[in-house]
Amino acid sequence: MSNYTQDIAAVAALRDANGSSWDAINPESVARMRAQNKFKTGIEIAQYTADIMRADMAAFDGDKTKYTQSLGCWHGFVGQQKLISIKKHFGTTERKYLYLSGWMVAALRSEFGPLPDQSMHEKTAVASLVEELYTFLRQADARELGGLFRELDKAREAGDEVKAKDIQNQIDNHETHVVPIIADIDAGFGNAEATYLMAKQMIEAGACALQIENQVADEKQCGHQDGKVTVPHADFHAKIRALRHAFLELGIDNGLIVARTDSEGAGLTKEIAVVKEPGDSGDIYNSYLDVEEIDVADMAEGDVCFNRDGKLVRPKRLPSGLYQFRAGTGHERCVFDCIGAINAGADLLWIETAVPTVHEIAGMMNDVRKVHPDAKLVYNNSPSFNWTLNFRQQTYDAWVAEGKDVSAYDRANLMSAEYDDSELSAVADERTRTFQADTSREANVFHHLITLPTYHTTALSVDNLAKEYFGDAGMLGYVAGVQRKEIRQGIACVKHQNMSGSDMGDDHKEYFAGENALKAGGAKNTSNQFS
Repeated sequence: MSNYTQDIAAVAALRDANGSSWDAINPESVARMRAQNKFKTGIEIAQYTADIMRADMAAFDGDKTKYTQSLGCWHGFVGQQKLISIKKHFGTTERKYLYLSGWMVAALRSEFGPLPDQSMHEKTAVASLVEELYTFLRQADARELGGLFRELDKAREAGDEVKAKDIQNQIDNHETHVVPIIADIDAGFGNAEATYLMAKQMIEAGACALQIENQVADEKQCGHQDGKVTVPHADFHAKIRALRHAFLELGIDNGLIVARTDSEGAGLTKEIAVVKEPGDSGDIYNSYLDVEEIDVADMAEGDVCFNRDGKLVRPKRLPSGLYQFRAGTGHERCVFDCIGAINAGADLLWIETAVPTVHEIAGMMNDVRKVHPDAKLVYNNSPSFNWTLNFRQQTYDAWVAEGKDVSAYDRANLMSAEYDDSELSAVADERTRTFQADTSREANVFHHLITLPTYHTTALSVDNLAKEYFGDAGMLGYVAGVQRKEIRQGIACVKHQNMSGSDMGDDHKEYFAGENALKAGGAKNTSNQFS
């Protein structure tokens, strides 16, 4: 007996037990509404999606082709449409997640207006977006099931038992649009207590995976910009433990923590780490500082110095008061950070790199995996990279190393459209196409994401629409460039009233008022033109 059938029977018994005042309650209507609302709380969602991610990680351990992917979101509608499209094109949401980008929250969701990625936006905006995303995904479930219920009614009315049975099977085995969200908590928006409080909000909204970085919270920069300042491990690990305590307090014992290191591109630190004993994490952190050996007599007023191997050293300090690391230590510091983060309880790692290069990512992860063989990476396939130029240059350099003739190409000008149909471009594009599979195989990348894809696709599509609509094409700019494509590609949003919940509202009106319901979906509804 299906849950749907069980709900019908249970509500029927409840109705009968409550007497004649409940006679107008239709048990099947209630069962349908229950089916359309699989998740009652964000905590339920967090637990459900944590289980999915853990199962996916186990599957990846056995088969490196089973990596996962996501695209960044800045609005619930964007996330909803991604999952609707995924189900339409692939028939399942398997191994497809959503990413919540702190960059996009800052740029698009703050009441201050557009902000740089420096943790200046409201803390609550992140949890609010998690909740909004899941509200829209749950609405996608309700909409899809509502369509199946209407098909079921039509099959019954037509006496088509075979079709009715098939539709009932689809209802009973419906796959939800609710998928894991990896949510960016930046550098924790303050101290460890602030990190814990914000994490609780995000988990209560449904987040099962929280990504935190090792930058100084009040100096935070985008991972692909200059001026990044990291913190000693003791500070970062306290925040990792704060996330774990938040998960455990709320009963999500298998919640996931993604620890991000920005050390590859971060040349600065705000603190000299505390050293409790030689060789501890503080001692190693300090060993990367750019220092000069001095005599006590050489100390100036206000100098900060410390003992290293029995010698007095003075770290180089900038006018800002920050200390700098030795050049060329980024790789070592990333490996050091990753090993420490796993020791502190991180489940997944995130390394920000300057360019998307398979061998560089694999080099760092191979060093990490010498200590933690199962270490898995989340990698940002960032729009901050010029993918075309990077992969054409990588191909060019590989050809030079192989002794291949590259005289037809200007390495400094490889972005030019004149090379689009060239052999080099074809090879570079193929490297781009297989980049995710290659890094998953070579560097144990479990999850690939693009942080800001819809920011860029929105800008591109609006630019094209504005150029056509306000130009000579006029209304044809919209019709040919948007609506006709929506219809022919089967984009659900062409029926925008349906997407906003109009048909579900009609269903509810009928449940509540019966024959007296005033419904919007009648013969005069212009959306019928798209049937």
